[in-house]
Amino acid sequence: MNPGRARQPDLPHESDRDDAPRSARGPVLAESHAPPQPHKSNLRYAYAVWIGGIVALFCLHFPHLLADFPNYSPWMDYSKYTDEGWYGNAAARYYIAGHWYFHGDFNPAVALPVWPLLLAILFHFTGVSLAAARALVLAVFGCNLLLTWRLVRTQAEPWVALLAVTLLVSSPFLYAFGRLALLEPTLVCFLLLSWLLALRLPHASARSQILLLAAIGLLLCLMVLTKTTAIFVLPSTLYLIARAYDFRWVSCRALAVTASAAALPWCAWYFLFVRPHYRVDYQYLFDVNHWAEPSTVGGWIAAFWYALHGTLWISPTLGIIAALLLLLSLIPWRTRDADPATSLNPVVASLLAAGGIIFFTGWHNHPQPRYYAAVVYPLCIVLALLTADLLRRNRPLFLRAIGVLALIVMAVVSAAGTIRIAGYIRHPQYEFVTAAKGIAAYIDQHPGQHRLLLSISGDDLSLMTGVPAICDDFGTWDLPFRIHAWQPGWYAAWNDIDPGSLADLQTQYSPERVAAFPAFDDPDRNLLVLYRLVPLPPAQQTYLTEEENADNARK
Repeated sequence: MNPGRARQPDLPHESDRDDAPRSARGPVLAESHAPPQPHKSNLRYAYAVWIGGIVALFCLHFPHLLADFPNYSPWMDYSKYTDEGWYGNAAARYYIAGHWYFHGDFNPAVALPVWPLLLAILFHFTGVSLAAARALVLAVFGCNLLLTWRLVRTQAEPWVALLAVTLLVSSPFLYAFGRLALLEPTLVCFLLLSWLLALRLPHASARSQILLLAAIGLLLCLMVLTKTTAIFVLPSTLYLIARAYDFRWVSCRALAVTASAAALPWCAWYFLFVRPHYRVDYQYLFDVNHWAEPSTVGGWIAAFWYALHGTLWISPTLGIIAALLLLLSLIPWRTRDADPATSLNPVVASLLAAGGIIFFTGWHNHPQPRYYAAVVYPLCIVLALLTADLLRRNRPLFLRAIGVLALIVMAVVSAAGTIRIAGYIRHPQYEFVTAAKGIAAYIDQHPGQHRLLLSISGDDLSLMTGVPAICDDFGTWDLPFRIHAWQPGWYAAWNDIDPGSLADLQTQYSPERVAAFPAFDDPDRNLLVLYRLVPLPPAQQTYLTEEENADNARK
């Protein structure tokens, strides 16, 4: 694999001037008045039709915004029950209850403030709305498509960039998860933008490089504040920065500038805001996401194998093609002419980003399909650039034939993905939002009861209906003390109350089943049941004191 040679920039000094002339890519040619060639006009028309098709596919993501995550899909992921509400709950609570922070409850915005802040700005104009949140994440998806186009276009011809974007916009996997208001699309947006800025370093003036490095550092900070697993994809951007300086000693200075620009705002956020007031909530986010680790070497091997195997959730065919193209790219084939190699720096960066996410998933020992929503972009970039590399004029004929075959297979995969997306659009289901509205309607019909809802999916229900909610499963306070402090009037459970939760509820309440609503396809979570919480007489209530609960939280 030839990573390509870039002009080696030097880190700026005080004596550098912004108005210093830059080297041009070639001599300025005299303006030609020759008529356009027919094949170029046809190529422009073909590109116009192709772009029109991509725009049409992108628009297909917007119908039925409130529809359920596709039932009976191969991607069973619990994020469809909870994550949209959890990671945007600060914004919803601010407009529903008047404050973003519920003491003792699950407050992920303390560690991940970027997405709730974007939602808060949006809700100022739209009100709390799941449709608005999903429309915002689709707008981010549109930005990601443009960034992918621009990124690939800096290295290859327009058709290569269009190929990468086509694979993204026709992916049923990305359609299913990209329409949920999750954190991955925003993380990918900042990542791709950091790559683009890093690729501009070799062509920037000395002083502009400082600004670019500072901007990249800020983007890295925003990535970590969007989703903490961004730490595992940061090496991809750092590689592009070091590569821009040809891995010379000056690259260490450039990396130091970037790291400083990333660390300063993060430290300001943590030490001035989080640590003095919300340190327990910050630490709790990592505690609840800690899963049991393997205890043997064989267990670790299995964990990382399942993490790598999880990429097949995206598309088994595309995963196999990418693996074959990578193997071919590692072989030092002879070239027959002086046709320069396409710079493959984005390929290396994509592999580092995808590898970082896969490594985290294996180390975390918790492969879930939603994590791979950030792997789709590196995968499509690798497929497009490596296919273009095989089709170069200086490649042997059989390699170009393999490249053509890969193009045909990718076209078939995109067509099949488009058909599958059309099927989701033709048969939308609204069971979850119907259940949420049913719960809200029942609560509104009984105004004498405290309106606060307790449920593991409470934040999702709140985002859909505006009913205030807290989570029964996660929180820095023990559940008995939390329900004593907040006194919810209702409880919603999937299928049945967990025995542990029931024991906690019965310290102060007698749950009374009042309604049930079908939702989703999982046999363990296909019925959302609403309970009225009837308070027990004060003499029968038992719960920890505030001091005992605080001691448990510290432990």
